[in-house]
Amino acid sequence: MSSKGLTSKKSTKRKNTESSDKSDSLKSKKPKLVSGDQNVKPHFGKPKSSGDKGEHKVSLSKKELRIQAKELTEARKKKRKPHYSLEQELGSLWEKMRRRDIGKEERSKLVSEAIRKMKGKVPEIAGSHVSSRVLQTCVKFCSQAERDTIFAELQPHFLTLASNKYAVFLLKKMLDGASKQQLADCISSLRGRVARLLRHMFGSVVVEHAYHLGTAAQKQELLAELYSTELQLFKGLASTTEKRVVDIIAKLGLQKDSVNRHMAAIIQPILEKGIVDHTIIHKLLIEYLTIADKTSAADVLQLLTGSLILRMVHTRDGSRLAMLCIKHGSAKERKKIIKAMKDHVQKVAFDQFGSMVLACIFSIVDDTKLVTKIIVRELEPTLKDLVMDKNGRRSLLQLLRPNSSRYFSHDDLASLDLSVPSLCSKDKSETSSLTKDTDGNESGEETKDEQEDTVTEHSDHEENVKAAGGKKDPLVRRRELLVNSGLAESLIDVCVENAEEFLKSNIGKEVLYEVAVGGADGILCPSLSEKLGELYEAISSVAAKPKPQESEKDSEHILENFHSSRTIRRLVLDCPGFASTLFKKALSGKCRSWAAGHCSKILSAFLESEDLQVREMAKPELQVLVNEGTLKISASKKPE
Repeated sequence: MSSKGLTSKKSTKRKNTESSDKSDSLKSKKPKLVSGDQNVKPHFGKPKSSGDKGEHKVSLSKKELRIQAKELTEARKKKRKPHYSLEQELGSLWEKMRRRDIGKEERSKLVSEAIRKMKGKVPEIAGSHVSSRVLQTCVKFCSQAERDTIFAELQPHFLTLASNKYAVFLLKKMLDGASKQQLADCISSLRGRVARLLRHMFGSVVVEHAYHLGTAAQKQELLAELYSTELQLFKGLASTTEKRVVDIIAKLGLQKDSVNRHMAAIIQPILEKGIVDHTIIHKLLIEYLTIADKTSAADVLQLLTGSLILRMVHTRDGSRLAMLCIKHGSAKERKKIIKAMKDHVQKVAFDQFGSMVLACIFSIVDDTKLVTKIIVRELEPTLKDLVMDKNGRRSLLQLLRPNSSRYFSHDDLASLDLSVPSLCSKDKSETSSLTKDTDGNESGEETKDEQEDTVTEHSDHEENVKAAGGKKDPLVRRRELLVNSGLAESLIDVCVENAEEFLKSNIGKEVLYEVAVGGADGILCPSLSEKLGELYEAISSVAAKPKPQESEKDSEHILENFHSSRTIRRLVLDCPGFASTLFKKALSGKCRSWAAGHCSKILSAFLESEDLQVREMAKPELQVLVNEGTLKISASKKPE
């Protein structure tokens, strides 16, 4: 062939390849905006047919696109959820039945209709976000027969639903309305799976709710399988008479090391996941610390140190765990606990059990600058509310009069005295177990083992607990926290401003009394004597007010009020400075008008006082009333 033919073929090939490259590049390019308008978005409709090459694309409006997208979504949901149509119907019924302005009869009709639609499908739809809410409302407002029907369908699937994100709330509602037999059936269904559920975020909520509602025997049944494999396998092995793990070990002859390993295997993943909000877990940890060796107990307390402690102080056992962490922790760990309380001190102070944690910090932590900076500074703005709150006043009373049985119950004082045996013992074996003689009496060596296996009080281990607590002199620590920090001065100012209100309050009078007498060991008297004088003047000024008329029943005088009259009487007997100020400013020359009623107890206190100057000051005026029989004084209370 000629050269011209070859070149012509090559050129045609080159042209074909170039045209194909251009068409491919055009296809790969993104569709351009129509007419250069940046606000117009491209529309993707149905692909053109072969006969529509010359026609324009049919564009859909935004509304049509939304409808089309919604239809696609609905189709996907119907395909994915077998009961999607039923959930839509239940959702519309729920919007009507949950309204507050609906009548009782109309609501019951809607509830019955919803239950009828769900019959036979309750376990399948209970895990749905929408259906679980409908079921909760139905359980709340339905009749007992309808509630029993729902319970009968749910009970066989209790364990499966306990781990569901939405079914948890339905199960809690069902447990609240369950009969004794139904509750017993639910707790029995948990048998053997308590440890597994406690490691689950949602399952632990169901176990905690069942534990909270159960009887003492049912609570013990849930706890017992966390102690040992034998107790998990054999029901009724641990009776309700032996509640503590050390007593169960002693009665059943279990191996202490085996129980220790079993409990440690359960506790470790729970703490690692941070599931520490539940009462049953707090109880488990307390029991574990009674048998744990030194290393294991220290590890558990170290894991709890920090933000986890703040989530536990709302329960009795949780607050005790917090106190054990403070008592046995190092200076660094105590600092970590206190720093975790920042911005939460007020909430902890008003809590029934959290207030005891603050009292423990005030009694043990030697870093008074840190305690003042974080805890005291957050308490100062709410001093009035703290004084008037039965829980809030505890931290203040612990500083003013530590460990007083007048203000703290026996259980509170026992909580402050608790300690971990293995961390307090020095020469005791960590691997020993509880054994007894054939006569039932324990030998000397076994008595030491038992002491290691029980959480003991401060009086039983004074030397060891003192080493675990603070090293600073308690009086010096109190002075730094109370006086040097400025807390006492602020507290006196609050008492001056609210003297009458505090005196008439059954709660506030205690703090005012302790402040007025200067606290235990007179800790306020040397440096704040002038401020205390202002408080005496404030109380005396209120007492000097004229006696109200009979028509003014609402304004009861503090000398006639039940609570304030007895507090003032105590102050007269225990604080000569106050007694002198009160008599000179409020009672001198007016004793005859106050000789009846509750105030007579105050007047007789002047003659019963052990201070000679107080007696001599009031005797000329009061002795006349005694001789007349107007004022009575007990012969047993007369000073020698």
